[in-house]
Amino acid sequence: MASADQCDLLCLDLEVAEAIRTRAAQRGDEMRIAAERARGFGDPTRLALAAALAEAEAEALCVCDLAWISSRSQNLVSHHLRALRGHGLVESRRVGKMVMYSLTESGRSLLAAVLDSQVTA
Repeated sequence: MASADQCDLLCLDLEVAEAIRTRAAQRGDEMRIAAERARGFGDPTRLALAAALAEAEAEALCVCDLAWISSRSQNLVSHHLRALRGHGLVESRRVGKMVMYSLTESGRSLLAAVLDSQVTA
């Protein structure tokens, strides 16, 4: 007996399915990279930090700002920002003794999809 998530009858549209399968095989590395990037928002703190950066719009925020906003320690915020940067979701720049963070374009796009809302530009 098939479950509610399975077909009761094998009805393969071979031409369509094989074309999609071939393209999917060619995009294996791209899918792996995209999945890794999406894992960057897999932690609620990282997601909240990214949302705060999105809300800041064109303004970059430093670790101190983000620690205050998120009610987290600077060490924890710094750790999560390094992870987000490693996933290509945020970028940083040094301004004197401060390091300023902002979302990358791919970070902004993925955040909008994850939050299922429009993220400000």
